[in-house]
Parts: sequence; C-alpha cells; structure tokens
Amino acid sequence: MKTGWQPNSATGAGALMVKRTYLDSGVLLAACKGTDKLSLQAMRALDEPERELLVSDAVWLEVMPKAVYERQRKEVAFYEAIFAAAEKLPWNLTTLEHAANLAQQYGIAAMDAIHVAHALDARADELLTAEKRGKPMFRTQGVTVRSIREDAT
Repeated sequence: MKTGWQPNSATGAGALMVKRTYLDSGVLLAACKGTDKLSLQAMRALDEPERELLVSDAVWLEVMPKAVYERQRKEVAFYEAIFAAAEKLPWNLTTLEHAANLAQQYGIAAMDAIHVAHALDARADELLTAEKRGKPMFRTQGVTVRSIREDAT
C-alpha cells in the first residue's frame, strides 16, 4: 500500500498550463492498493505537476468509509492527503439531476454518471478513471474521459 503521498508543488504561481482532472474512485483505489502497472499509472497521474485534482463527495463515499470501518490507517491517510490537496466538489441537486440526464442519454451506470456530471459541472479538462474503454461513460461529450488502463498495458 502506498503511503506518504504529497501534492506536487508545481501548480502554484509560475506553473505551466494546469489540467483540471476529476478523479474517480478507481484511480485512488489503484494508486493506494495496487503494486502493478495500473497502480503505477495511477500514481504517475496523481504526481503530474500540471494537474489540478478534483474529487467529489461521491468519490469520498466510495473510498473512505470502508477504509475507516476496516481500520486501514495507511489507506485512510492516503485518501485524506488526496482530499486535502484536491478541489472538493460537494453533492448538489443540480449535479445529480445532470447525472440522471446523462445516464439516460448515454446509458451510463449511476455512479459513473455522477462522476461525469461532477466533471462537467466543475469544467474539468478530463475525467481520469480506471474503467476499461468501451464503457458508456467514454461516449459522453464535453469532457475527455481517459483511463489509466490505456497506459498500463
């Protein structure tokens, strides 16, 4: 398990173009728990200095409660570091309604639609996921959906 993650410092004044990147929970799970190529790709994405990380309450709900319940202190600390460094997107009715519309329009699963809606509503440049290409979320328009699996093969 990865520990001691620290946010990069290149996103401050004088930094190059910053890419607003919404992270779904699969990226955090891969970065924290894995030791394979997928985990390495997740950590590389988190460490890229030109990224501004965005996370939502939905991501928090998918990763944090179980880690807390199972008393996984290192995992909790890892997630806390990510959430402290990232821009946090709270639950809101407008985004949930947007997610419902996206789910119907593109045939997206509920949580994937919530992640896409958060990314769109926050004007993210990309949504980074651990999902395999071909899932309906990759058909959406308005935000680039990219998988860490693309670079892990």
